[in-house]
Amino acid sequence: MRRTHRLGRPFGWLWAAYGTSALGTWLAFGAFPLIAIRVLHAGPAEVAALSSVGAAVGAVVAVPLGPWVEFRRKRQVLIGMDLVRCAALLTVPVAFALGALTFVQLLLVSVVVAAADIAFRAASGAYLKTLLPGEDLLAANARLESTSWTTTIVGPPLGGAAIGLLGPVATVVADAVSHLLSAAGIRATGGGEPRPERREAPRLRARDLLDGWRYVLADTALRPLFFNTALFNGLVMATQPLLAVLMLGRLGFAPWQYGLAFAAPAIGGLLGSRVAPSLVTRFGQRRVLVLSGALRALWPVGLAFLGPGTAGLLLVMGVELGLIFCCGVFNPVCATYRLERTPTDRVARTLTAWAVTTRATTALLTALWGALATLLGPRPAVALAGALLLATPLLLPRRPAPLPSEPKPAPTRT
Repeated sequence: MRRTHRLGRPFGWLWAAYGTSALGTWLAFGAFPLIAIRVLHAGPAEVAALSSVGAAVGAVVAVPLGPWVEFRRKRQVLIGMDLVRCAALLTVPVAFALGALTFVQLLLVSVVVAAADIAFRAASGAYLKTLLPGEDLLAANARLESTSWTTTIVGPPLGGAAIGLLGPVATVVADAVSHLLSAAGIRATGGGEPRPERREAPRLRARDLLDGWRYVLADTALRPLFFNTALFNGLVMATQPLLAVLMLGRLGFAPWQYGLAFAAPAIGGLLGSRVAPSLVTRFGQRRVLVLSGALRALWPVGLAFLGPGTAGLLLVMGVELGLIFCCGVFNPVCATYRLERTPTDRVARTLTAWAVTTRATTALLTALWGALATLLGPRPAVALAGALLLATPLLLPRRPAPLPSEPKPAPTRT
């Protein structure tokens, strides 16, 4: 009989904080572009810059945060990053109320939030590894993943209703409050956390900025997985604007149909994350990692055959359901595998390098595929991305590799 995981009160508070913050983020999904368009009368180029440049610059700003987070108490970093995001977001409604809101402010807030988000995710992975024993990491990551997909299903419709009733600025306030509640939840986890020992020089050096990438690229199992996830996520996300142009423009789908086509299949992620621990128990971690990673790459090419009407809508929903289900299985298994292969004193730097690379790759490929769509049309560009995705399973780890040994703790002085 499979053991029921009881992960304890501290993880329960961390889980609740994660869910609250994720719900707030999805409630405010699309709020900044709407504010730019409706309030500041921004054009397409400015709206595109708000979505891509803000995230890309935020990723660059986050590079030095990896080694900074590594040698600080992770619980304090998590609380601090939540408060930074809350404060940055609250400047938007304050400036709006005073009639002083500008596009530059929106761009700066998006940069700060993106950088704080990367630092938060790096610290949360490191904190999770110290909070739970290794055998509970998959169960914890599966619960976090299922929560992520649940908020993806619930958040955008609620946020859309709130925007319709109260305007987009109200959802930004809700997002800020969610980060404040998240900080309170993380504080409630309680317990003492020892300050990490620093074995290197006490000051931040230039080479420290590259430590995360250096470790990932040196590990024979993490290296291919690193390139696989960056390329896969980048290609999938690069097609989203093209699908919007195709569906809302040439194929004549209504906005509610477009929203339904991508929101409803998110239930596949919830189902996939729920069955991931059982699949690992039955078939083994590495086999599930490779198989689910390969299967998720098979679906997107089907979007190249998208047509109008009910058949086209069902095609998109079917492709997205299969894709998201496989991602729901893959993501928690990948997150656990990555934590297991990374020594505790390198987790924050490694996760920061991973997140920065993924976001930078996504921004680059999105811009590149926008140019390709201009030259070839959106459908051929979507087909090309789908064809390239079929090759990404070649980058998955092929052979088992021994786990690296954890560094021995420094001797305690008496």
